[in-house]
Amino acid sequence: MSKLLYQGHSSYRIRTAGDFVIYVDPYAGKGYNVPADLILVTHEHYDHTAVNLVTKKNVCRIIRARNVLVNGEYKTVTVGKIKIQAVPAYNAHHNRAECVGFVITLEDGVKIYASGDTSYTDYMKDSLSTMKLDYALLPCDGIFNMDAAEAARCADIIGAAHAIPVHTKPGELFDNKVAAQFSAKNRLILQPGEEIALESGSSKN
Repeated sequence: MSKLLYQGHSSYRIRTAGDFVIYVDPYAGKGYNVPADLILVTHEHYDHTAVNLVTKKNVCRIIRARNVLVNGEYKTVTVGKIKIQAVPAYNAHHNRAECVGFVITLEDGVKIYASGDTSYTDYMKDSLSTMKLDYALLPCDGIFNMDAAEAARCADIIGAAHAIPVHTKPGELFDNKVAAQFSAKNRLILQPGEEIALESGSSKN
C-alpha cells in the first residue's frame, strides 16, 4: 500500500506500493533519508526547493515548474509507472507563469493533488472537480496564499476524498490553530512526522 509522510510546512514524501519514492517541495521536517526516485518542485521559492536535503537514487529525476509549464502549456509526464500532470497555481504572491501544482497518479490508482502555493483557480472547478481525486493538499496560511476559509471552500469544490491543510504558517512546521479553521467537509489533519496509508477510489465525485 502506498504511504504519505507529512514532513511539515509544504513538504511531504510519497512511497508507493511499488517502492517508488517521491518528495514534494522538500524543505521542512525530517524523513529525507529514503532515497528518491523523483522530486517535484512546484515553484522556486526557497521554502519549496531544498532538494539538497533529499537522499537521491542515481536515477533520481527532479521536475520543476519550468520543466512542465512551457509557453503557457501545462505538460504531463510519466516517470516509471507514475503520471505527473502539471496544473495551474497562482495568486498575488505567485506568478502564474512560474508556478504549478501537480496531479500525481500512482501505480495503484491513488490520485493526489499537490497544489503548491496557490489560491482559488478556475481550474479547480472546471477540471480538478472532475478528476475523482483521493487527496488534495492545500495551503492555508492567509499571508502568501489563501486563508483557511478559502482553502476549505476550494477543498469542497475540488471534492477529493480527503483534504489536507499544509503551509499553515510561514516559518513554522505546522500551526494547529490555523488547521482547525480549515473546515472542509473532508478534512484530514496531519501532524509533521505523521505517515498515513493512501487509499484509492473514495472520492465523493
